[in-house]
Amino acid sequence: MGGADSTDHSGGHRAYIGSFTSGGGRGITTAAVDPETGELTPLAETGTLLADPSYLAVDRDTGALYAVSETEEGAVAAFTPTAEGLAPLGAPVRVGGSGPTHLSLAGRRLLTANYTSGSVSSLPLAADGRPTGPGAVLVHRGSGTDADRQERPHAHQVLPDPSGRWVLSVDLGTDSVRVCALDPDTGEPRVHAETALRAGTGPRHLVFHPDGTVVYVLHELVPQLTVCRWNPGAGRLEPVGEVPIAPEGPSGAVRAYPSAVVASPDGRFVWAAIRGADAIATLSLADGAEKPRLTGSAGCGGSWPRDLAVDPSGRRLYAANEHSGDVTWFDVDPLTGHPRTAGSVAVPAATCVVFG
Repeated sequence: MGGADSTDHSGGHRAYIGSFTSGGGRGITTAAVDPETGELTPLAETGTLLADPSYLAVDRDTGALYAVSETEEGAVAAFTPTAEGLAPLGAPVRVGGSGPTHLSLAGRRLLTANYTSGSVSSLPLAADGRPTGPGAVLVHRGSGTDADRQERPHAHQVLPDPSGRWVLSVDLGTDSVRVCALDPDTGEPRVHAETALRAGTGPRHLVFHPDGTVVYVLHELVPQLTVCRWNPGAGRLEPVGEVPIAPEGPSGAVRAYPSAVVASPDGRFVWAAIRGADAIATLSLADGAEKPRLTGSAGCGGSWPRDLAVDPSGRRLYAANEHSGDVTWFDVDPLTGHPRTAGSVAVPAATCVVFG
């Protein structure tokens, strides 16, 4: 698997796009990426091979692609890139939780955030990279102030910090971020600390600043970021400020549901996708990593942007617009960070974009 090829026939690299098969999606779409224009050209689809592969992750060392199956049963699957697209690497494996919405790699473990069951799972990886079971499961506890959305825990994202020492899980239902350590023998996530955020805000995703000392937590129930200091030595997350990512609208305006947050590789900008408003917010970090400033908002090119991705060069953004069924890409102004629509490709029920 170390020789997996993620280079397409035109000399560019590949993008992988997740979707909801239950909403008409075609599974995981493999697309060629034009290195000059950023244009996506679909090459292959997995179809119904895996149900609802809504979030994806790539192993940078091996090229393997991992996907959740966001179903009640909850599963993950691995794929190997081929000249034709993707080949399954073993059968899907149950994660021990329901409705997994996010996954990431932490050493030789595959982590999932299970929204419906409010838990985090940690599965071992075999020598060839395929996930195996049973996994170790950490069940979150608590609730929030929004009776409709926070009646119980809803883990939405889980990822390791840049040091590799800690794992952070973002819980929309409990308005908090848990810092965990993985047991070196069992891989079980164990809570080291829990950071409370403002009640009723519904944290969904976070991203680290490239310097590894600042974290931006995006909230789904209120259009804002919480800026936090990150101490990797102590494993502590400290909120230091809140920043709106959308202007306050008139009474009766469409409600905003932020979905994804990314940072530019050079550490100069942060972008957030906002469903409802169907927008991408640009925040400048010119005043410092702890002081993001909203400088503009642009249309997402479609409807209901569930995910936002920045390409490895930082020159382009890609929005997976679930309801309009497309992925739109944007050229980023190198001075302002503002995105300008550059193209779009139809991908029914698109949910996620990652690069191989």
